[in-house]
This record gives sequence, C-alpha cells and structure tokens, in this order.
Amino acid sequence: MLKEAMLYERMEGKEDNRVHCFLCNHHCKISDSKFGICRVRQNRNGTLYTHVYGETIAANVDPIEKKPLYHFLPGSNSFSIATKGCNFQCGFCQNWQISQASKDGSNLGGSPLAPSEIVDLARKERCRSIAYTYTEPTIYFEYAYETAIQAHEASIYNIFVTNGFMTKEAIKIIRPYLDAANVDLKSFRDEFYRKTCHGRLQPVLDTISLMRELGIWVEVTTLVVPGQNDDLAELQDIAEFIAGVDTDIPWHISRFHPDYKTTESIPTPVQTLEKARSLGREAGLKYIYVGNVPGEENNTACPKCGEILIMRDYSANQVRVTDNSGCPSCGEHIAGVFK
Repeated sequence: MLKEAMLYERMEGKEDNRVHCFLCNHHCKISDSKFGICRVRQNRNGTLYTHVYGETIAANVDPIEKKPLYHFLPGSNSFSIATKGCNFQCGFCQNWQISQASKDGSNLGGSPLAPSEIVDLARKERCRSIAYTYTEPTIYFEYAYETAIQAHEASIYNIFVTNGFMTKEAIKIIRPYLDAANVDLKSFRDEFYRKTCHGRLQPVLDTISLMRELGIWVEVTTLVVPGQNDDLAELQDIAEFIAGVDTDIPWHISRFHPDYKTTESIPTPVQTLEKARSLGREAGLKYIYVGNVPGEENNTACPKCGEILIMRDYSANQVRVTDNSGCPSCGEHIAGVFK
C-alpha cells in the first residue's frame, strides 16, 4: 500500500523534484521515480512514498526471549511483525529471503494488516508487546509508528529489533511509544560496516547511546562471524563501548550459522564466544549471554551474589526477581523491566 512517507523534505531549487530522506543515516537524495537504498521508499513527482505500509510478510507470536530480550518482560509473548526490505545488505543475513526480497522496488507486497488489526491480534493472543522485527523496522517506520501509538493506547508495549541505523530524528519521534530495543552491533570497525553491511559504524553507536539516554530499555546483540568480526581485540572494543554507555546493558553474543552469501564459512566456535564473554566481564558488563548455544549461558544470575534469578530454555521458565526488581537473596537491583 502506498502512503506518504515521514521524515523527508523536498530539495529546493532542484528541477528534477529530488527529495532528501532523513529516516535513516543513508540520507538518500532521491530523484523523481527512483527508490532509496532501502528499495521501499520512492519519490513520485516530489513526494516520497513508502510501498510497504500495511503489507506484512510475517506475523507471529514469539517468546520475547527470541528477539532476544532477556531483561524486558521475561516469560511473556510478543506479537512479531515485519514487511519486506532493509537498508543494509549484510552477506550473513539470517532473514535474507525477506530482507533482501526487493532489488529494484518490486515484489514488495505482503498480507494486508492494518495497525488496529495488529493490536487486536496482539490482545487476542495475550501478548504483552508488539515487536517490529525479522527485517529492519526503520524501513517500515510509518507502519510501525502508527501501530505503536495504538498499541500504547491498549497498554501494549512496543519493541524494535534494529540495526540501529535510524536517524536521531526518527528515534525522537518514536520515543514516546517505543519501550525497548535490541540493537545489532555487528562490528566495531567502520570498514566492516561499509564493506559487509553497506552502512557505517558511528550512527549505530549513536543510536545505542541516545536510546539509553532517552530511557528506552536497550539490549545489544553481536553475531560473531568467523574471520569477519571475531578478532578478540574487536570484541573487547565492543564490550568496552557498551560498558561505557551503561554496564547494565545486556550483551548477547550470538553464534553464527552459515547462510545467504556466507555458506562457505564455518559456525562460530563456542570457545570464541566464551572468550568474548570473558572480555565482557572484564569490561564490567553485568549481564552477558551466549546465543544459539544451549546451556546455562542463557540464565540470568545476580551480579552480586551469583544466585540464578531467571532460568531459560526456549523462553524464561522461572523468574525470581522481586517486585521491586531485586535479587531475593541479597537485595541487589537487577536492571530491566520485569512487570
């Protein structure tokens, strides 16, 4: 469905009706009839339109731990939606069939689902939140924004699972309705972002800092890809950056499995993930999780006394945080949103 986009301006004095899109940090300057890098926003005669408003390619009920969010309403379900498209082109994308579905602005359709219908479905399925996920929510911002407003009116939380490349203007607009986010910090090298993702590092770092500053609950995920971003010095830099923002931010270190354009790579050795976890502890991070690997690495322990407070399998099956977000054994405050 075509809908006029948010966060753009017409470029004065341009005879070709160019527009400047400042939804994400690509800051595309788009000529008449052309699409932006995301391939879902098109300039038509000086007006920028989104092609994916109301066009869901996925709508599922997921445990919130799948996002992954471990310190935000653990044990609850989240109604998860997505449209096609992305503003990155990561060669290791795990959802490339839908994120990279459009190469030229075509093939953007999905199943029609209005914001009010999403909220009704979330309520019907007893989901405490709506997650804008699977693909990059920035590229369907108008759809997410209007859904988020209605969700808040129904006392339902909103979550972005994002690459963090949105502009500060976009963050500040969605802020009153955005309760939590998991931000992918894919690397700590700008060269990696430019070559592998077709993006840049600094805007992602700025997003993490700004979201935390604005009171949005933030968790960070790093997918560790062998030979690409698994250097221990780089992983240490990531850990130290997160700790510099807030040592309460959970860090999810995820195991890579070959997919899309990286099928010749090997899965991440578990030893690499364990070393990264040790680096995170040395940096002062209180909550570090090893993803895509079963075991106790997914449980939450009190950072003071070591008591296991949240036990997880596929989702949280035991939550022992007190009503005032404390450890029942020693009283230590546990960061997060638990009720």
